Amino acid sequence: MAFVHRHKGLVPYLLLLPGLGFLALFFVVPAYYLAHTSLQTGSLDAGYAFTWAWENYTDAISTYHEQLTRSLVYAGIATAIALAVSYPLAYWIAFRGGRWKTLFLLIVIAPFFVTYLIRTLAWQNILSDNGPVVEVLRAIGVLDDGERLLATSTAVVAGITYNFLPFMALPLYASLEQIDERLIEAAEDLYASRLQAFLRVTLPLSLPGVVAGTLLTFIPAAGDFVNAELLGTPREAMIGNVIQSKFLVITDYGQAAALSFVLMAAILALVLAYTRALGADRLAEAR
Repeated sequence: MAFVHRHKGLVPYLLLLPGLGFLALFFVVPAYYLAHTSLQTGSLDAGYAFTWAWENYTDAISTYHEQLTRSLVYAGIATAIALAVSYPLAYWIAFRGGRWKTLFLLIVIAPFFVTYLIRTLAWQNILSDNGPVVEVLRAIGVLDDGERLLATSTAVVAGITYNFLPFMALPLYASLEQIDERLIEAAEDLYASRLQAFLRVTLPLSLPGVVAGTLLTFIPAAGDFVNAELLGTPREAMIGNVIQSKFLVITDYGQAAALSFVLMAAILALVLAYTRALGADRLAEAR
């Protein structure tokens, strides 16, 4: 206790030590070894050597830019759909759920009680050629008799959206639930319509949840490979499928590690641009 009283300025840093140690052990160290591997050449039989092989990066980008772009596009579409579905859902639970809020939230997270793989396999049956979804779409004329949903980009995006939907809904609910309803009532008392009150009060106050939800959805979705593997074909392969194949099948560890860093760099650049653009919009509104 005497040490704490004498060094009060050190207390915040001491509290940070466990978290920093965790990040160093489980992020910095693996990232270092991954970076080291990305600059190696060789094979599993002959062995690998560190040769500053920067061509691993250039070859990875030139060869697999299509899969990288597809991954970011699929993740972006899935994130947008998840936001469009989750915001009204979270809004209704937060403001209209009443005493049933806990039950509704339990329903939202219920898919997490089933493993990711099983949930994706279930979508194979849902979207199969003889499944209920395809039959309904054919009955109303959306799909022709020879068309299908499974093994298409639509199926892959649908699977990604479904699997990551709770990551969007929960931050949105947490943000909306904290909004003081008296602020909305005050806006309406000042002759704002419900739409104006939503756009001027509710939406700006819920932006932290929107940002958190979109990031929690987009980042893992961009690196996903299970949905493309089970619900798509090689034409819908994402960069995660390439990395998995490079590590586990082809054993080209150098290029697999380089692809991993390229994916991380692309996601980081998009996230920084997104958060910066959103911050600029908020500053413009404040002015």
